[in-house]
Amino acid sequence: MRNLLNPLSHFADMTDRALKVGIVGYGHLGQFLVEKIQKEGPEAGLQLAFVWNRNADKFRDSLPKELILHDLSDFTCRDTDVIVEVCHPMIVKEFGVRFLSHAHFMVGSPSALSDPQLEQDLRTAAKQHGKTLYVPSGALWGGQDIQKMNDSGTLQALSVRMSKHPSCFRLTGGLLSDWREGEGRRVLYHGSVAELCPIAPNNVNTMAAAAIAASKLGFNGVTGEIVSDTALSDYHIVEIEVTGPDGFTVKTVRQNPAKLGAVTGNATYNSFWSSLLVCKGHGGRVYLC
Repeated sequence: MRNLLNPLSHFADMTDRALKVGIVGYGHLGQFLVEKIQKEGPEAGLQLAFVWNRNADKFRDSLPKELILHDLSDFTCRDTDVIVEVCHPMIVKEFGVRFLSHAHFMVGSPSALSDPQLEQDLRTAAKQHGKTLYVPSGALWGGQDIQKMNDSGTLQALSVRMSKHPSCFRLTGGLLSDWREGEGRRVLYHGSVAELCPIAPNNVNTMAAAAIAASKLGFNGVTGEIVSDTALSDYHIVEIEVTGPDGFTVKTVRQNPAKLGAVTGNATYNSFWSSLLVCKGHGGRVYLC
């Protein structure tokens, strides 16, 4: 069994060839990953294969032209080991199966997997092509512990509450369009993660990762709650409650520093980087990292 607690030793077990990474999306997280690969990639065994963004003007001469992919459908023309999506669930829906026919695929928007048919199609493609569908844990604390309980049949219930400043939410249907500074705390949704994902596709990827870890409960069985709180100007809060047999419970509270208006908390960036460092050698499966 490989030591996933030490990603660099994980790469030391492989060949000397660098893992070639395609980045799909060039927002804050995409830019962070691109810069990390450029600076630390050679030592970590990573190399950029391509970078794509819906609006190519965003690159602003920040990348060598040979790394820029203007048409995402041309990804097959690049020698790529793993493709990392960090933009929007629609990309997962439109390209996920095709990505897996060519490379391992890290889903940065796992809220897309709340569509059971899409999840099944991706799992089938991974198995068929001997590739791995990676789901980064992101802001999910204790994801592998949840997965162990799930696999052993001892996970009975799981709930995740995410509280953020209202400027940090990207919700459909104008759900939070009437917020005003100083209003305090407002519960926006409480219910199944399956129904929440389409409402907040960019905000609840932590919950989606939890639903993947707790596969026997699934998106319908995991409870999610999102809370708008104008007092949270400097950080996001993620609260997780796990329930097992005989009164067993675990409650965690994660305070993640974040700028006003930021969808992603600061600590989540390094969590993605750590996930990327273990993306090798798990062919034909779904892997929470």
